[in-house]
Amino acid sequence: MRLTAFIFLFSRGLLSIAQNQLAIPPVLVGKTFNLNVQSGTQTFYGSKATPTYGINGVWMSPTIIVNKWDSITLNVKNNLNVKTTMHWHGLHVAPQNDGGPHQIINPSNTWSPSFKIRNNASTFWYHPHGAGQTDPQVSKGLAGLLIVKDSAEAALALPRTYGIDDIPIIVQSKAFDDLQQIAIATEMDTALFVNGTLHPYFNAPSQVVRFRLLNGSSLRTYDFGFSNGQIFYQIATDGGLLDTPIIMTRLVLSPGERAEILLNFSGLSGQTVFLKSFSSELKNGIYGSKNVGINNDTIEGYNENFLNRKDFNLLKINIITALPGAITKVPVALIPYEPYNSISATKYRRIVMDTIRLLPIDPPSRADGPFGLNNKTFDMDSINEIVGLNTTEIWTLVNKTLVAHPFHIHDVQFNIVEKGGKPPQQSDRGWKDVVLVMPGDSVKFITRFETFSNAMVPYMYHCHLLHHEDDGMMGSFLVIDKTASITKAYNSFNRIDVYPNPAMDQITLQFKSEVQSGEITILNVLGEVITSQEVNNKTNITMDVSGLYGGLYIIRIKSNDQLYTQKIIKQ
Repeated sequence: MRLTAFIFLFSRGLLSIAQNQLAIPPVLVGKTFNLNVQSGTQTFYGSKATPTYGINGVWMSPTIIVNKWDSITLNVKNNLNVKTTMHWHGLHVAPQNDGGPHQIINPSNTWSPSFKIRNNASTFWYHPHGAGQTDPQVSKGLAGLLIVKDSAEAALALPRTYGIDDIPIIVQSKAFDDLQQIAIATEMDTALFVNGTLHPYFNAPSQVVRFRLLNGSSLRTYDFGFSNGQIFYQIATDGGLLDTPIIMTRLVLSPGERAEILLNFSGLSGQTVFLKSFSSELKNGIYGSKNVGINNDTIEGYNENFLNRKDFNLLKINIITALPGAITKVPVALIPYEPYNSISATKYRRIVMDTIRLLPIDPPSRADGPFGLNNKTFDMDSINEIVGLNTTEIWTLVNKTLVAHPFHIHDVQFNIVEKGGKPPQQSDRGWKDVVLVMPGDSVKFITRFETFSNAMVPYMYHCHLLHHEDDGMMGSFLVIDKTASITKAYNSFNRIDVYPNPAMDQITLQFKSEVQSGEITILNVLGEVITSQEVNNKTNITMDVSGLYGGLYIIRIKSNDQLYTQKIIKQ
């Protein structure tokens, strides 16, 4: 949809003017959290109401604060008239609690996952993750921070008074159509929000202040810095604190990435500083940079967006008098950082980002898609990767497109090993769950899959450009405890041996006694029938599984009023 002239000019004219006090999301603490997903309206431009979503309100979502090792329950009540999901982005939880597209919450229903917080202190976030519905629901307001605290972080001299010197900064760009409704999958994301506030200002004390930055945008990458050119200190990445603060004047965050930074405003009382995105400095290929694509293979409408290739203000900061007991120094050391050892890796995987041809007469654009992973788009009925519990793996991400893709993997944090064949720069150190892969480049990371296994429910990995994800640039993986035998099934009547398991092209079922009359059915992880065949007077049955996608399946045998089931893995 096209942007109205009124909104276009109104937004463009006020890029440097901050009019509204920055909203600070309310805090939820404890061990039981009631999250009511609801709809409503907000007035952003003129008097026209814009339909919105929110949690415990009609716009945006509260900040959840928990402690490491707390056992918590989150009651997510869906009061919308459409289905939703809720994903705890960055948390190490069992797949059935992860909130991916397999954990649908239908209208009027409540989903209540319970789990122990195992992550170290850091800034995470939560948002819907339904198949094809992530972008619309996040853009309409369903996004909030989830802050984990622990004893190691508490021992450091850091700002931690929420909303005063420890500030949530959720940055999002949005597009509006002619009816002043939030538009999806359009390149005209010219409205800039921080914590759901247009043209915001914030009064910061003249002391050390902590910003918890989240790029919650659907598409846009930001190159954060400050209008006065002052240095700041990065103290945390996606998954936890660094070992020492990193001094910088620029910080690039792609959609889904988080960082915690410290700013020392001591001695600046009475001054005004702007948090900016220096997008003119972004490398070509990143959404928001000067150019994405080559020649005629570009993103349609990209050059019409006046934010692309330009520097712009995000937040006006009025520096006021310091508070009693203010922190005025940045700590020299933080938390020891011990990355995974590459020598311990036992499995190597390669994920290729490329275009997918959906129609023979409609060739894809290497800049605008459609895109897939390893020549596939997301399929709820298939599993793309099988991972062993307690294994360390190295994944190589290869981008064959003309646009940079932020890659996110669920459940685990990883360490970047290489970017473009070179060791990571200082800003790439630390624990990550999102990494931006440049066009024509590659990224290698190492991670470990531990604690949780489930032979039925998968985790996701995907591009975090939300309409790419919704269009199918996503895959799934199961974590399997391979030390637990799944090659034989027992019951009170009989025994079935299934081999080979995992299988490649065919499987053989061996029965202890002859099956007089029955039916054999193969089902996917959702219980849907893939294939079935009749069997009579057999003790050995061979089945062709060469046409199945890789993943977990269930073989079900019904015979003489008896039921036998067996799990199999197709490689």
